[in-house]
Amino acid sequence: MTEFTAIIAEDEAPLRHALRAMLGIVWPELQVVAECEDGIAAMEAIAAHRPTLAFLDIRMPGVSGLDVARAAVAAKSLVVFTTAYDEYAVRAFEAGAVDYLLKPLQPERLRRALERIRERLEAATVKADDALQEVDALEARLRPSAARQIRWISAAIGDSVRMIGIDEVLYFQAQDKYVRVVSAGGEAIIRTPIKELLAGLDPDEFWQVHRGVVVRVSAIDRVRKDEFGKSTLQLRGRSDALPVSSAFLHRFRGM
Repeated sequence: MTEFTAIIAEDEAPLRHALRAMLGIVWPELQVVAECEDGIAAMEAIAAHRPTLAFLDIRMPGVSGLDVARAAVAAKSLVVFTTAYDEYAVRAFEAGAVDYLLKPLQPERLRRALERIRERLEAATVKADDALQEVDALEARLRPSAARQIRWISAAIGDSVRMIGIDEVLYFQAQDKYVRVVSAGGEAIIRTPIKELLAGLDPDEFWQVHRGVVVRVSAIDRVRKDEFGKSTLQLRGRSDALPVSSAFLHRFRGM
């Protein structure tokens, strides 16, 4: 008998517990192997367990549910988003490669979603490319508008403030209570957390590669793995070596 497993990624504990309880009623044979309160923990759980299903909140601390969904698809997991967005926002994945649950969660809606998932599992009709296309389409709908995207960084350098154009930035790196902003012309310090920065960055231009590192994609030269299995990223024409979490390595497959 095939064993089906799942992870639940949701930063609000009551919602995690409610979803697990509903799953126990609607699909008691489904084994929940991990409950995660942020995106990075979810990516690590996917890498460790390769679950059949991944229930993901679209908005999570650390890494968005959209990025976690890409890791889930790479691990051949089916994705079910939980979201507070309305029907208009979630039409991007109506085609069927991924599913969604609107908050507050309703048992009947969960039952219908799981029926669709079981049909797909039995028919083995889910294609990773279709699921990735739907995640990309949803991200395009939800990404910051041009008016909300970061264009300039106001950063402290000694006793002065420097204005850094976003096009100059090579990477952001969290350090204690601050974030380093590194450009070809130098570096500066800001107080804006990585999570807030990500909300205003174009995901086609900047990738999160570690809990505390966001890098310009076009600046990446290569990713190396050392004898201990740890990965580091190198930038073109620079000596910087940035850490890459295992949870983000799927970004570099085939590069």
